[in-house]
Order: sequence, then C-alpha cells, then structure tokens
Amino acid sequence: MKLKIKTGDTVKVIAGDHKGSEGKVLQVDREKNKAIVEGINVVSKHEKPSAKNPQGGIIKKEAPIQISNLALIDPKSGEATRVGYEVRDGKKVRVSKKSNEVI
Repeated sequence: MKLKIKTGDTVKVIAGDHKGSEGKVLQVDREKNKAIVEGINVVSKHEKPSAKNPQGGIIKKEAPIQISNLALIDPKSGEATRVGYEVRDGKKVRVSKKSNEVI
C-alpha cells in the first residue's frame, strides 16, 4: 500500500486520545502502517541500567501511532488535507486536495 505521509511532514491527529494535536513525523514504519510523531503519544519506559545508560530509570519517548489517525497539514492554509498524486512537468508529485498545491 502506498503511504501518503513521509518523514518530515507536519501532521494533525484526527482520531484517538491525542486528537487535535500537531507534530512533525520523525519516522514511518511501512510494514506496520505506523508513524512516530514528535511530542505525540509520549509514553514512560522503564530502562535497566546498561553501558549506554548507566543510570537506568524511567525515560519518556514517543510511541508509534496508526497512520490512518493522521492527516497531512497543508503548508499554505495550515489545515488538515487529503493527499493525491499528479504528474506535473514529467514528475509524479503529491498534491493537496484542498488547495491543489504541490506538497
């Protein structure tokens, strides 16, 4: 399945506990259809002391969120929009359905 959200995009959460929140996509997992978004779905993780983290303790990190719960934010209007694809100048580009602008 073709994913319409890529790393570096600004997205808005449209469903779930964090509905209405916005953030930047840090990572996308294509196999699981999930994305990690900066500052959204932050969980506390208990870590044992190790060579990398000798202190151990509780750390906060972002957990993956389902891509179907995310909507891309249109750079022009700042609103959530759907994404389509068009061929412009011989290249396939992502296009905002609201403003019909290249993303």
